[in-house]
Amino acid sequence: MVVVNCGLLPLIHDTSNSALDNLRYNVVNNSANLHGLGHVRVGRTSVSKKLRTAISLAHNVADSLSGDYIADELDEHIGGNSAEVSLHSRVAHLKYTAHRLADKGLPLNRSDAILTVIVCLGNAGIQAVTEVLTSLVPILEAEPKYQKLLPMLVEPERIIIFRVPWVNDKGETVVNRGFRVQFNSAIGPYKGGCRFRGNVNLSILKFLGFEQVFKNSLTTLPMGGGKGGSDFDPAGKTDGEVMRFCQSFMIELQRHIGADTDVPAGDIGVGAREIGFMFGMYKRIKNVFEGVLTGKGLAYGGSLVRPEATGYGLVYFTCNMLKSIGQEIKGKRAMVSGSGNVAQFCMQKLIQLGAIPVSCSDSHGALVFKDGMTQEHVEAIKKIKGVFRCGLDQIKEKFPELKGYEYFPGKSIWELEVPCELALPCATQNEILPEHVPHMVKNGIKLVAEGANMPSTNETIDLYMENKFFYGPGKAANAGGVSVSGLEMTQNSERLAWTAEEVDNKLKEIMQRIFDAAHDASERYHVPLYKGANLAGFKRVADAMLAFGCV
Repeated sequence: MVVVNCGLLPLIHDTSNSALDNLRYNVVNNSANLHGLGHVRVGRTSVSKKLRTAISLAHNVADSLSGDYIADELDEHIGGNSAEVSLHSRVAHLKYTAHRLADKGLPLNRSDAILTVIVCLGNAGIQAVTEVLTSLVPILEAEPKYQKLLPMLVEPERIIIFRVPWVNDKGETVVNRGFRVQFNSAIGPYKGGCRFRGNVNLSILKFLGFEQVFKNSLTTLPMGGGKGGSDFDPAGKTDGEVMRFCQSFMIELQRHIGADTDVPAGDIGVGAREIGFMFGMYKRIKNVFEGVLTGKGLAYGGSLVRPEATGYGLVYFTCNMLKSIGQEIKGKRAMVSGSGNVAQFCMQKLIQLGAIPVSCSDSHGALVFKDGMTQEHVEAIKKIKGVFRCGLDQIKEKFPELKGYEYFPGKSIWELEVPCELALPCATQNEILPEHVPHMVKNGIKLVAEGANMPSTNETIDLYMENKFFYGPGKAANAGGVSVSGLEMTQNSERLAWTAEEVDNKLKEIMQRIFDAAHDASERYHVPLYKGANLAGFKRVADAMLAFGCV
């Protein structure tokens, strides 16, 4: 057995497969031992004897994968930081993933390494890595030179974790944790959002950073992939508290970013207010005015069309998908989920192009417009979310004269019967489950293009293929946002400000190039479009990594 060290993650090779057999033996047996544990509530100060035993078993599985580092990861994500855990489910899922990767054709002597990687990336990474790596089988078989890149591709180049102390309005010192995952800079400076939310942890950011690498590659712009943020939640905080936190956050982050090194952007919990506070502190500390953040205000280097970019880009990508099969978007009925920024501008662009959006949703329920939405409906939803900051269930109270809709409390939009041809999920991860697909088929849906990040589970995607849906994955279809962020970087470098029309036209061109790259790869390797997107994004990054050697 040969152990190859790659940073924190050793890659185990064993041509006799004994290591893999031993790994699977441990997983299977520990999975059996954990059976019946179910969901266990974990306290902050004490852990039940049964849970200690379960965590010990999980550590044994981790040790058979890659040692103490993975055990620490499991302790963090399965142990006291989780309110509810199902260890049996977790270990069983790892076992299933290992076999699935092997069954898809990846060389067996790499399955154990891939399983290790999945644990490293955390819960969310299981889905992301499975979806991406199983898509790469054709190119790994056709060009074996790329196989050696897998351990480097899935390990971040750098992870920065730091404390963020700040003082609240009561004069109390509060400490949060800050992160920046600089995943891959093979084709350009790290680029990815900064998320402020209470549930932010390293597992989530590694998964998002991994996805960002391929999304940024598909844009054809020179941007690497990264992600960052903090477990600070701006909700309920005063402007003064948010400012003090953002300034403290930037005092440390500024050491690790720069216009040619790492360019963060906004994300959940990080809007124009937060970007402004962070940019101001960066400028004060560094004494330079440079495009170190994107999503800035127009007064200090921001780009027009940035708020609209993800929603508009999604519709442009959908137009390219339809064009490739001899159809156009005009007259098509589209089911849209979500009601945030992406969904709002997606619905707006659909109406502008003559399509008919028929729905939107939030965590409280779903709105259905059987005769189609109007711009008046869209403006009402913008005010509900952006001005009143309340749920869609308040639409009747806030706009009593508005007609033409029906509200379904507590319902997912994907379980309702609404005749339409297009599905454009713009809400959240894993919102479309396998049980929703029969409803989609009955509604007449033929095309799915994702505005959210991974809104479809891997099992749901399999059902899309069985039902012959034309499926555009989020890493391609929702890349409009990061594309215009890249255009903002270009404008900052050139000390120029383009018109809205110029930016919109460039966005259309980029979405066309993204579709063409994914479609060409799918044709070349005889795979569906979503796998073509992974192949196209991977090849550009991999070619650069090969040129650099082992660095």
